[in-house]
Amino acid sequence: MSEQTQSHEIEVLPVEPLEILYRDEHFIAINKPSGLLVHRSPIDKRETQFAMQMLRDQIGQHVYPLHRLDRPTSGVLLFALSSEAARDAQTLFSDKLICKRYLALVRGFAPEDRFIDRPLKEKLDKIADKFADTNKGPQEAQTQVHCLHQASLPVSLGKFPSVRYSLVECWPKTGRKHQIRRHLNGINHPIINDVNHGDNTQNHFFIDHFDCTRLMLFATDLYFVHPYTQTRIHIRAPLGEQALAIFARLGWPQSEESYYTKAVSMIFSPLE
Repeated sequence: MSEQTQSHEIEVLPVEPLEILYRDEHFIAINKPSGLLVHRSPIDKRETQFAMQMLRDQIGQHVYPLHRLDRPTSGVLLFALSSEAARDAQTLFSDKLICKRYLALVRGFAPEDRFIDRPLKEKLDKIADKFADTNKGPQEAQTQVHCLHQASLPVSLGKFPSVRYSLVECWPKTGRKHQIRRHLNGINHPIINDVNHGDNTQNHFFIDHFDCTRLMLFATDLYFVHPYTQTRIHIRAPLGEQALAIFARLGWPQSEESYYTKAVSMIFSPLE
């Protein structure tokens, strides 16, 4: 996924240490803060902080990123602790044996359930992707969406008499660039504070009203079967106090536990 972003998507990053969510002799997972790049990028040459280098320095050994999160997205980020473990784990991703869950705060009242099956043409960056094939056609992209909560504020914005929000649970079946962000925008429910695929009028209102500039997309859960022990692994990242405070103002539950997934049938379904 691309890590290029506009300025108001960037959070002030916390100091070390990074929050470690899971660790064994082969893998380690952190809770990546919003605004932190996964690794060095030609797009952001002035940046000095990167999850890969910070984690390496924190634990005193090299780490191998197994997937990526957009710079403004927070949540579970998995690394291997050896090149061998990285190689063996890649089959989990290539064979779609990884289940990922995201939560997103979006504009409007989202449908209760929606399976989005919309191919996406890869969006190339002029710097990072200057040698990529520009003639590649749209690629298969699928996301299951489930609405958890809805809220309305009695504030007029533009032609609408009120401001409406939904919290949706997203289970991507594929891993295309900005897939969740583009899929949700494609059904007219863009993620709040998404400057590339969102509603700038709504974004400015949200920043002013809630004093929050970060992209409201959270990689909350990662599920996989461990390639060495064959045990089922579930890694969860907390939403954090800022998100929970915003949700409370919208009339939604105030505890982390309230946002744990109940979609048990979807967990590990690719592995059955």
